[in-house]
Amino acid sequence: MILDAHGHVGTWPDFLIPHPTAEHLVAAMDRIGVTAMGISHLLAVGPDAVRGNELAMEIAGRFPGRFGVWQVYNPHHRTPLVRDGVWGVKLHPDVHQCRLDDPLYEPVWRLGLPVLAHGQTDSPWSDPAQFAAVAARHPHVPLIMGHTGLFAYGFGRAARLVADLPNVYLETCGSKMTGRWIARLAALAGAERVLFGSDACFLDLRTGYGRVALAPLTDTDRALIQGANLARLLGHS
Repeated sequence: MILDAHGHVGTWPDFLIPHPTAEHLVAAMDRIGVTAMGISHLLAVGPDAVRGNELAMEIAGRFPGRFGVWQVYNPHHRTPLVRDGVWGVKLHPDVHQCRLDDPLYEPVWRLGLPVLAHGQTDSPWSDPAQFAAVAARHPHVPLIMGHTGLFAYGFGRAARLVADLPNVYLETCGSKMTGRWIARLAALAGAERVLFGSDACFLDLRTGYGRVALAPLTDTDRALIQGANLARLLGHS
């Protein structure tokens, strides 16, 4: 089973996305063997979280079992959140310019669902140190660090900062990630704390999964990272 923790549908104003549709994602998933992908709609990450979340739910309904929804929460708009029919909550502190440890996110932590948040080393909004602080305050909330800090020079630091916080997971998407780094993250934090993510349709699903498929991992660790960890986190096994 292959589960992609980090995907999107839609377009973005300053980033070329040649194939922004759910249909294209499903075709790529079928070719690779990805069972399901967690998506947030880029309209929701951007100007309209309510409508973007509705569109994501509509897409999940059109392709049963293929997409889980990360409902986007805009802390400035206090986006309504639901418990049922979603994988969890998506946060993008950098787009919304609201630090991950800001009290405006309290409704998200109270909800208690898994949270996928953009993480970016040295960002004033989403540095991995903020993930460590939030996770320590809310140990009941599974917190996924998107991109593991985004930049290669920060991957190791990100893993070390959260190594003793079992509710934090490191997610692998990003153009700076490599198969060797995925293996290092597994060694630093434990393979049971690393999740495969591609950032499709922003980035190419084939490349994202290829890093995991060819990483120097044991078969057991690869199975954990490419799907079993996320299935356990979501309560599917």
